Amino acid sequence: MRGVPMKPVAIITGAARGIGKAIAYKLAGQGAVVIIADINEKAGNDTANTMCSEGLDAAFFKVDVGIIADVKHLIQAVKTRYKRLDWIINNAGISFFKPIDIIEISEFDRVIDVNLRSAFLFAKYGTPLLRKSPNAAIVNISSTRAMMSEPHNEAYSTAKAGLLGLTHALANSLGPAIRVNAICPGWIDAGNPDQLRPEDHSQHPAGRVGIPEDVANMAAFLVSRESAFITGQSFVIDGGMTKKMIYPMTNPL
Repeated sequence: MRGVPMKPVAIITGAARGIGKAIAYKLAGQGAVVIIADINEKAGNDTANTMCSEGLDAAFFKVDVGIIADVKHLIQAVKTRYKRLDWIINNAGISFFKPIDIIEISEFDRVIDVNLRSAFLFAKYGTPLLRKSPNAAIVNISSTRAMMSEPHNEAYSTAKAGLLGLTHALANSLGPAIRVNAICPGWIDAGNPDQLRPEDHSQHPAGRVGIPEDVANMAAFLVSRESAFITGQSFVIDGGMTKKMIYPMTNPL
């Protein structure tokens, strides 16, 4: 089609910082056009401008992923400007770790809207464009908190667990045209390595706390043609932490 860019186009939510930013750099470094969709206007513009200054193809759009109109507007903008959409990385997330008798219902709802419902919205409104791609894929960034928990993270754990159900449901509904997978990061340090202790690293069989690039590498694989036979799956990226017992074995057999 005339005017359609040859490069794949990727929307990455929550890509102004952290894991989303690492995914944006990874995909852009491999030749994609990346759309940084984030509510943080300053950080989003800074990331996009820096990437462009380094010769990467990036653009920032201010989006509140919890608002339907914002999601629809972004999809329309991508359709108008790029005329294609190949990948959606649903990474945006917030949390309110508060006791159940303190957290407001509005706070719970906001976590669900941003962390879970937004992934459904992007799939719903992005599907018409994705179906035109020869290698369409959606990657949902869940969490190991979808499978394990701690006190006072009901909203976050609920949303992240919901993403796993949404992932396999969408894989069935949208396949074979669109593949859908999820990543469950564990402990990922997004920029404070000096605050990590040796015991923090030793909790991981891999010997260290994770970094955003660890998740970005998996995301890049899951949108690549090398993963063409993988859909409906969730992948734990946690350095083995969820497979390590934390209590001593006093009577080994």
